[in-house]
Amino acid sequence: MKKYLNNKLILMFLFVGILSTSCESYLEEENKTSVSIEIAQKHPETFDQLVGAVYLKSRETTTKYASDMYYVLEDLGTDIVTRGGVVSGTDDINDYVNFTSRNWPIQVYWTNQYSIIAAANTAIDNADNIQGLTADAKKVGLAEVKFFRAMSYFNLVENFGGVPLVLRQIVTAERNFVRDTEEDVYKQIVADLEDALDGVPETTTVYGRVTKDAVKHLMSKVLLTRGYKSFGSTADFTQAAALADAVIANHALVDSFDSLTSITNQRNSEVIFSYLFGANAVTRGWGNSRHELYKFEFYNYPGLQRTVKGLGPMPTPFFYSLFEDNDERANGTFKRVLYADKDFQYNVNGTMVDRVVGDTAIYFPKVALPQNVIDSKPYKVINPDKYLISDGTTGVHYPIFKKFDDPTIPFAYGDQPSLGERDMVMMRSGEAYLIAAEAYLGLNNTINAAARLTTLRSRAGLTTPVLPSEVDLDFILDERARELAGEVNRWMDLKRTGKLIERTLLHNPHAALNNALTTKHLLRPIPQSEINNSNETLTQNPDY
Repeated sequence: MKKYLNNKLILMFLFVGILSTSCESYLEEENKTSVSIEIAQKHPETFDQLVGAVYLKSRETTTKYASDMYYVLEDLGTDIVTRGGVVSGTDDINDYVNFTSRNWPIQVYWTNQYSIIAAANTAIDNADNIQGLTADAKKVGLAEVKFFRAMSYFNLVENFGGVPLVLRQIVTAERNFVRDTEEDVYKQIVADLEDALDGVPETTTVYGRVTKDAVKHLMSKVLLTRGYKSFGSTADFTQAAALADAVIANHALVDSFDSLTSITNQRNSEVIFSYLFGANAVTRGWGNSRHELYKFEFYNYPGLQRTVKGLGPMPTPFFYSLFEDNDERANGTFKRVLYADKDFQYNVNGTMVDRVVGDTAIYFPKVALPQNVIDSKPYKVINPDKYLISDGTTGVHYPIFKKFDDPTIPFAYGDQPSLGERDMVMMRSGEAYLIAAEAYLGLNNTINAAARLTTLRSRAGLTTPVLPSEVDLDFILDERARELAGEVNRWMDLKRTGKLIERTLLHNPHAALNNALTTKHLLRPIPQSEINNSNETLTQNPDY
């Protein structure tokens, strides 16, 4: 942590003009030249640019990693996402084998979260030094950066347990960092969110900026999570449910899941908060990388061109099995048919058959087809039990996600800018329904929990009401998988509910093979480099 805070973010205050507001959206103005701190302090717009730096840092560290670590601490090693390879060998993150404090993604994740915190602290500590800044602008800006600081500390405390609370700008070399308790970190998160709720507006004409509903949504998840802990209480569940219901009241569900995920309907009633990218190469940064999620090398098969590179991890067969036949979320999330985008020939029982653009190239039936039927088809058929078995063309193959598709974006390798232009939706009311349901379950109010689930499922075409007797954590986690796969942190969901070990070993084939996941993995290891940099004032989590 010392290296980042001292050598990098100490200069953040000098970085003026990162991004400023426009009438259409936030983070859409071109970068300007950095100036001296003395000049910067004389201009009130400096504060908005410091706030913009926090937005930028949070956006970029969400979408940009290295080629082998995109989203690996969000979904990988859970019941619904595993590594994209045949079921053999070992892996540290997914299989929990030899998972140590020297793991590189852990280091990057830690640094990313503290970089956001440091940028927020820079804005907070320098607000009073900027001349001409109005009280209203200062109040809103401080509220916004505290929202992001709270979100980063929430990520840190759930992944690592108690972590150092750094609530000021670091301006001199420091090495003495100690871990605050998990309870104290939660107190700070809630305090920041209370300040944020007081300061941000109800609505904004600048799309992409934080509103009260975004704060309420994050607060509802934080309190829901705290409610399970030894220092939590039923009051946390009560408040979480109330906050989620308040968000639901202001953000109507989109009529259909297909419409919700359509690239032509990104800014809809359901969206609470998004990171924005767009077509401007200057402000787009690395680009939204979600369109690369959960895609195998389909372009190695006849009739298909190389249009997008998959990131590595893949959904588990269990994930695909979760969808009922009439659940419209399946069609809105992934595709079982890949259509040819170039002419090709296919061997059918020894005869080459001509196929043209628009014909089926690969089909993934929901129910396995017999071999004689497969042999008669002029296209590749892959049964559910073959997703993780090499066919000589690719090692793994599965219905690919279309939920985040950005079809005009060119092919890019994982270590290149992803260039995605879609908004990255971070919060929407579909999740608020699930937060409310889980909070009501925590209060033993299964009637209200069932009602929230019934409403959400009805949007997906599942009109049979959920019975209160059906509602338990597994039911809600299954719903979260169907509704939110790829959108929210599945690892944190499973950890929060106490289901990480049980459901991962039951449904993740690679983790089950190695059977190494234990209670120690409910926390990640503190990066060894951070322990070393602190002269070991930072202590390690148990058994690492």
